[in-house]
Amino acid sequence: MRQIILDTETTGLDARSHRVIEIGCVELIERRPSGRVFHRYLNPQREVDRGAAEVHGLTDDFLADKPLFAQVVADFIAFIDGAELIIHNAAFDIGFLDAELSRLGPDAGRIGDRCAVLDTLKLARERYPGQRNSLDALCKRLGVDNSGRDLHGALLDANLLSEVYLALTAGQGEMSFAAPVVAAAVANETLDGLKLGALRVLRASAEELAMHESRLDAIAKSAKKPALWRELQS
Repeated sequence: MRQIILDTETTGLDARSHRVIEIGCVELIERRPSGRVFHRYLNPQREVDRGAAEVHGLTDDFLADKPLFAQVVADFIAFIDGAELIIHNAAFDIGFLDAELSRLGPDAGRIGDRCAVLDTLKLARERYPGQRNSLDALCKRLGVDNSGRDLHGALLDANLLSEVYLALTAGQGEMSFAAPVVAAAVANETLDGLKLGALRVLRASAEELAMHESRLDAIAKSAKKPALWRELQS
């Protein structure tokens, strides 16, 4: 499973007249960071609103020599194509990216033509109804260190969101790739034991024990208390 954590920064709030000025993407493969990122600053060909600049700190002078969206779009599309996009408040970022694509003409298509999209804001609201679910609030709630986030930044926020997403969805598939193999092994060993008149004891490998401990760590981090299994063992 290939997923891309994505964030953007813009010159303002209205995609009809404002532009994307930063794109940050972090790739996950089977829920693990692959080390691949996509990060570009962009020249918006218009001024940055004062209110937006106060949020992300990107100025007109800084962006003046940066490439246009049209100059990076091929690399961007190649990076995200076919992946599931994980975005916080996805309607905002997708709206801006689709607006940028529309300026290139009808052949550019839309983000939804290439990728599925999962909105972590919607996911958080379902899990924590009635609570604040901004990225900062979720970092605090889920124990993700955002102490370096004085200003918003697309790549910084994508990295933080990757940790938030994994914490929000802890337990949804971390060990799924191994389950069929383990189940088949247990079934075969059980049948062999029955044929011999005695059941053989299967012991976890070092790798399986490490995966088990990692799963308990994820549960404890999400619940903010020790996993019940460890309490029963103590």
